[in-house]
Amino acid sequence: MTAPPRGALANRRVLIAEDEYFIARDIARALHALGAEVVGPVASRDEVQAILATGERLDAAILDINLNGEMVFPVMEALAARGIPVVFATGYDETAVPDRYQDIPRWQKPFDPQALVQVLPDLVRDP
Repeated sequence: MTAPPRGALANRRVLIAEDEYFIARDIARALHALGAEVVGPVASRDEVQAILATGERLDAAILDINLNGEMVFPVMEALAARGIPVVFATGYDETAVPDRYQDIPRWQKPFDPQALVQVLPDLVRDP
């Protein structure tokens, strides 16, 4: 897989919802290297909901399935309603993902944050 060019996510706002600090930091660095504006990182479902409630523009989201003991699926409806593409970054296998979310790209932990963010330029819509 070839790396996307620097700036491939320029003018894109990407939400990171990850409760492990070092993983969130590494994902944020990888996104910044591609020119993205990082929203968060946030470590809880409530924080994701608070960001969504503001109505601010989001072009994509990277979500850990389990945020501090709470499954992230309840916020998926709001993300889907806004047409925000999502990538799951998780230690859970596909059996933990409800059938209706099986088509969402899933990156199994441990993963390379650089490889994770490579899928985003193809997922995000034009601003």
